[in-house]
Amino acid sequence: MALLAEFNIYPSINIEDLVTCEGPEFNPPPPLQIKPCVTRLVRTPKPTSTSKIIPKIPIAEKVDMIHSDDIIATKEGHIDHSARVMRVITWNRSFKGMPYANDGRDDFDNDEWETHATVLDKMLAWEKKLYDEVKAGELMKIEYQRKVSLLNKQKKRGANPETIEKIKAAVSHLHTRYIVDMQSMDSTVSEIQHLRDDQLYPRLVDLVDGMGKMWEAMFFHHDSQLKVVIDLRVIDISNAPKETSEHHYGRTVQLYEVAKEWQSQFQKIVSHQKEYIQALNSWLKLNLIPIESSLKEKVSSPPRVHHPPIQALLYAWNDMLEKLPDDLAKSAISSFSAVINTIILMQQEELKLKDKCEETQREYARKLRAFEDWHHKYSQRRAAASAEGEIENTEMANTKDPVTERKFLVDSLKTKLDDDVEAYQKACKQVREKTLGSLKTHLPELFRAMSDFSMTSSDMYKKLKAISEVRNLEPTS
Repeated sequence: MALLAEFNIYPSINIEDLVTCEGPEFNPPPPLQIKPCVTRLVRTPKPTSTSKIIPKIPIAEKVDMIHSDDIIATKEGHIDHSARVMRVITWNRSFKGMPYANDGRDDFDNDEWETHATVLDKMLAWEKKLYDEVKAGELMKIEYQRKVSLLNKQKKRGANPETIEKIKAAVSHLHTRYIVDMQSMDSTVSEIQHLRDDQLYPRLVDLVDGMGKMWEAMFFHHDSQLKVVIDLRVIDISNAPKETSEHHYGRTVQLYEVAKEWQSQFQKIVSHQKEYIQALNSWLKLNLIPIESSLKEKVSSPPRVHHPPIQALLYAWNDMLEKLPDDLAKSAISSFSAVINTIILMQQEELKLKDKCEETQREYARKLRAFEDWHHKYSQRRAAASAEGEIENTEMANTKDPVTERKFLVDSLKTKLDDDVEAYQKACKQVREKTLGSLKTHLPELFRAMSDFSMTSSDMYKKLKAISEVRNLEPTS
């Protein structure tokens, strides 16, 4: 934010790189942009590295290829889904600053190079694959039940043995395909669980640590700013300029724009982190629900983790964010913006009075010079005419004095100029006093509110960090 730089505030991380929002600036994929699906939590062996032999195909196309190949292969009745899925799906990444990027080394299985966003992207791809598998499994189950129903009807009707055997073969084939697909589904679920516990969770812990450090730094800076603006109450401005210049007005407008941007960015950082954690919580609730099957197949699935470490962290995070008192800070920034806008309007009126005074001053100077020129010429003509005789002097005495009339007009304009200057000076004094009074009142309120919010946020993330450290020491159950 521009205002942060104005006050020498440099956050340690940029939260907009790690939260969700709508817009081009920051768009990590939410964990659930697909239809909800329920998953059975199982484990699978770590996939072997095959990045050297995998062509550069977008991840979505790879998932579709695998799904299509699996359906074709299952028609033949045998395929090692787990090995195939884990062998083919890899992550095509480009890392900034990654050493040995072109030396042929196989570092794609190294979680060290993963970012928060890439982990979410991988999880989304696997969730889409799982959704397709669950959908295909449900359709297959419906077809299986239909065939079973048909088989029972044929038996009751006493159909010929050949027809019954054909239906039995179809039922057996569907049952086998369903079992194989469930095994493939288990592999997908295992990978999602691996990404959740071994990649997403550590990055959430890192995010908690980074956010805690950022808000701690923000508290330090806002507290320092609060002490500075409190000292403004005794500042002596008697030697400062008493009028608003165009440069001063321009800086006030700039401050207003920065304050408005500050208000907008603060609302975003608060709302986006709430929306992101809420989205993760909603996804996790679905993720922890096991997949149910009514078919009596024998599929050996590893036991699922009932309480993974990420669960306690996300639940506490979501609860603390909901209780985070951000209204006072939002109101303080909004009030400060409104105060600066009021100062801008007062300065505009002051500058208008200044322009009016300058215009009146130019008009007065022009008419005064014209009067002086005319009076000089008039005096010469009158002196020459008075020498010609008393009659002419008597006639001139009977007419109105043009000097008095013209001088009255000039004097009236001088009076108007004096009134305009007085109004302008009065406006300058009022703008000066109201501006200083408003800043003395609202700046301490602003930085006190921001200091309190920063301290509360820092304490919140310290508590979350403590929760993550405790959960890391406990065995998963």
